[in-house]
Amino acid sequence: MPVVFSLDARQDLLEIYDYIEAASSANKAFSFTGKIADRCQTIAILPETGTPHDDIRPGLRTISFRRRVLIAYHVGDEGVVIIDRILYGGRDLEKALA
Repeated sequence: MPVVFSLDARQDLLEIYDYIEAASSANKAFSFTGKIADRCQTIAILPETGTPHDDIRPGLRTISFRRRVLIAYHVGDEGVVIIDRILYGGRDLEKALA
């Protein structure tokens, strides 16, 4: 099952990278955002394991990564996993998807 990152999710990853780079180093930022991207790829194995959030949007699910990152996704046409947002540090999911 393929995994596709929305433009918002790509932007989220860039912002997380910039934040970590400014606070620490480019190496740590690259490593951490790479691990987030790897985690997103593994969602395709069992996409139904994420927590459903049909109250926000039908089919929306989330899964956390290292207690600091929330990955919001849904399964689109033909079983493609679409990563909608990647939220760092407790950002509000409803506001991010509005």
